[in-house]
Amino acid sequence: MTQPKNSEHKLSIETAQSRPELRQLLRKKRLDMKTEQKLALDAGIGRQLLVWCQQHKPSSIGVYWPIQAEPDLRLPYQELQESGVHLALPLVVARDQALSFLDWQMGDAMVVDQYGIAIPAHGRLVSLPQVLIIPCLGWNQAGYRLGYGGGFYDRTLAASPRPVAIGIAYACTEAEFVSEPHDIAMDVIIRA
Repeated sequence: MTQPKNSEHKLSIETAQSRPELRQLLRKKRLDMKTEQKLALDAGIGRQLLVWCQQHKPSSIGVYWPIQAEPDLRLPYQELQESGVHLALPLVVARDQALSFLDWQMGDAMVVDQYGIAIPAHGRLVSLPQVLIIPCLGWNQAGYRLGYGGGFYDRTLAASPRPVAIGIAYACTEAEFVSEPHDIAMDVIIRA
């Protein structure tokens, strides 16, 4: 939950001309990170996530499987599982629907879905978790995230009761953009 040291690194809609172009620039920024830097940042984000969970004690968390150079938090997930937290991975059911969630434990056999994302092979659906850990391609100071543009998490967060939304981001992917009517702000953005 550290603050960036300066704002010179910020990308904006003006820099990019459009949201799709901003997404492309943010993805490149993430992919261009050196391995050592990414590992250190992932460890820092993981420590912050564990502290948040120790303070708030959720019983169930929807996590994500890292793709496209997203922060890899599988080691903290293992710690959460060992402490008794029930973990679940998202499942895209249909293009314009909220996400469903599959029960997941480290070591479960995995398959790849139609989007190229690993999901548990057993297919056991669970209720919407109390907390969702949501990767952010970009984020802004108002607490909004920029994802890949599918709207799956926004539709999921529109549920009632709404789960707690924790955005996971790299500080260097802070961007200036205006939220759209369907966007739902994160409750917390953990970043390093």
